[in-house]
Amino acid sequence: MSTLLRVDASIRLEGSVSRALADSAEAAWKAEHPDGVVVRRDLGQHPLPSTVWPTLARAQVLGQEAVTGDDRAALAEAQALAAELVAEIREADAVLLAVPLYNYGIAQNVKTWIDVLLIDRELSGSGQLKGRPAIFALARGGGYGPGTPKDGWDHATPYLERIFGDVYGMNIRTAAAELTLAPVTPGMEGLIDASKVSESEAHVEADKHGTTVARELIGKAA
Repeated sequence: MSTLLRVDASIRLEGSVSRALADSAEAAWKAEHPDGVVVRRDLGQHPLPSTVWPTLARAQVLGQEAVTGDDRAALAEAQALAAELVAEIREADAVLLAVPLYNYGIAQNVKTWIDVLLIDRELSGSGQLKGRPAIFALARGGGYGPGTPKDGWDHATPYLERIFGDVYGMNIRTAAAELTLAPVTPGMEGLIDASKVSESEAHVEADKHGTTVARELIGKAA
């Protein structure tokens, strides 16, 4: 029996494309692996405290002996939360990360989560996650492909690839939908059909990735 860690970042529940893509990947994974366990971390609905990383970083740089008074309680809480987050990803056989593009990058809720993971030097430097599958379910409101006016403006996807692919050495598969704001944004009416095609193709990719990852995990366990 394997474990899938699903991390959602959208601040929306209804109408969230990244969540819908993750639903497709999860459903495909569970269809192949019905006994598998899904662990959920919803950063969109339950964001981490913005103080957790500065608290941990200060203690790491200055030494825990520099933390005094009431700050000790805050540090203990931050360390407990960090241990929980690190354990979630370390114990997961696969990760499903659903992230929308906000303001051309990743939102604070995702950055805080990643920063807390990165501050754990053992997780980052020991290769514990190397080779593990990661599925990205991504949603972008506009068009950011080659030749488009916003080509190069997507600063989220390269960052996620750098962290989970290069730093952690995970095996990344991506399902990405573009132009998701076309149906609700004045001036983008001419792109609605293209947005529907992109979203449909992304769901096919998400389904395929969920199936592939599940089968790989089952094969390793056999």
